[in-house]
Amino acid sequence: MKVGVYFNWQNHLDWERYNAKAGGAPQVSDQQILEDELYLGGLVEDLGFDSYWAIDHYVTPYGMTGGVLQHLTYMAGRTSTLDLGTMVLVLPWYDPLKVAHQISVLDNLLQGRTLTIGLGRGAAVKEFDAFGIKMQDARGRYNESLEVLKLALTQEWFSFEGEHFKIPETSVRPMFRNPERILERLRVAWTSPESLPIAANGGLGMIMTNQKSWDEYEADVAEFNGVRAEHGWAPTQPSVVVRATCLETTDEAWQQMSKYTIEATRSSASHYGLTAADAERFANTKGYEQYAKIAGYVMSDDDIIEAAAKPQAWGTPDQVYDQLEMIQRKTSAEEFMLNFKFGTMSRDDAERSMRLFAKEVLPRLHDLEPKLHGASAPVTANV
Repeated sequence: MKVGVYFNWQNHLDWERYNAKAGGAPQVSDQQILEDELYLGGLVEDLGFDSYWAIDHYVTPYGMTGGVLQHLTYMAGRTSTLDLGTMVLVLPWYDPLKVAHQISVLDNLLQGRTLTIGLGRGAAVKEFDAFGIKMQDARGRYNESLEVLKLALTQEWFSFEGEHFKIPETSVRPMFRNPERILERLRVAWTSPESLPIAANGGLGMIMTNQKSWDEYEADVAEFNGVRAEHGWAPTQPSVVVRATCLETTDEAWQQMSKYTIEATRSSASHYGLTAADAERFANTKGYEQYAKIAGYVMSDDDIIEAAAKPQAWGTPDQVYDQLEMIQRKTSAEEFMLNFKFGTMSRDDAERSMRLFAKEVLPRLHDLEPKLHGASAPVTANV
C-alpha cells in the first residue's frame, strides 16, 4: 500500500502570547518552525515514501502553511517522484475559479504524478472572520465551489450562476493535464453525520483526518459505500491520517506520543474555539450545530491520552507495523498519511522516528495489500 507524510507547521508554544495579543517575539520563531519542517519535508522523497500531503490553515499558530495549494506548488518543484495531496483544501474561503486555475497549474507542474484533492468546509471562526466570510454560508459556498470545480474539470468552456458565485463563460488555462484522474480522486473529510451522505451521493472519495475512533470510521466506510452501492458504483477506500512515533523502545515512543498528542490536541481546541463561550455561536451557525455539543467540554490529559494518543501508531517498528495493519483492517485504507512531528516535538526526534520507520516499517507496508475488508463493505445490497 501507499504511505505518505504530512506535517503540522505549528507553533504550539505561542498560544499564550497570541491569545493575549501581547506583542513581542514568540519563544520559538515562526521562521524556525518553517525551517525545521522544510528540512523534514526534504527527507520524505529520499526515505522512500510515496506522497506528501499539506494542510490549509491561516491566522493562528495552529497550521502556518499560508495556503495548501501554494505550499504544494513549492513541493512539486522540490521533488520529482512524490505524489501530492491536500488534506484539505477549504473551499468556502476561496474564489472557485481561481482554485480551478491553481489546481490546473499544479497538475501540469507534476508532469504526470498523481494529485489528490481532499476537500473540506472549515470550522474555525478565526479564519472565516479574517477572510470576511460568514460561517453560515460555508455549506452553500462549498457546494457551489465544488460544482464549479467539476465543471472546470469536465468542460473547456463553462459558466456558473449561483447564490454566492457568478462566473461568465470562461475556460481554465493551462488546460488540466489529468482532469479525469483529478475528478476521480476528489475526496472529502467530514465530522458531521450530515456531510457523509452528501459526499457519497456526489461520487466523491474519503479522507479520514483522525477525528473519530477507528471503529467509528469503520462504520462510516460501510455507510459511505452503501450509498455508493445504491447508485450502482463500486466501493471506494479512504486515505487515512495517523500519528506515528517509531523508536527503538516502547517506553520512549509512548512518552513522545502521549506528550506531544496532548499538546497537539490543545492547539486544535485553541484554533477552533471549542470553549463554553463558543457553544451558543456554534448552535446558531447553520451547518455547525454539532460543534455546540463539544464546545466547552475540556478534555483532561487522561481523556486525550485515551482518545487521541493510544489509538495511534507508536512503539518499536514491529509494534508500529502491527498497529497500522490493524488500522488498515478497520478502515480499509488504501493509503496512510503519517504525521511524524506534532506539538513541540523536536526536529531531531521526528527525523529519528522517520528514518527508523522508513528502514524497518515502510518496506513491509509497501508489501501489504490494501484490501477492502468485509466490515467496511456496503451496508446495503441495493446495487
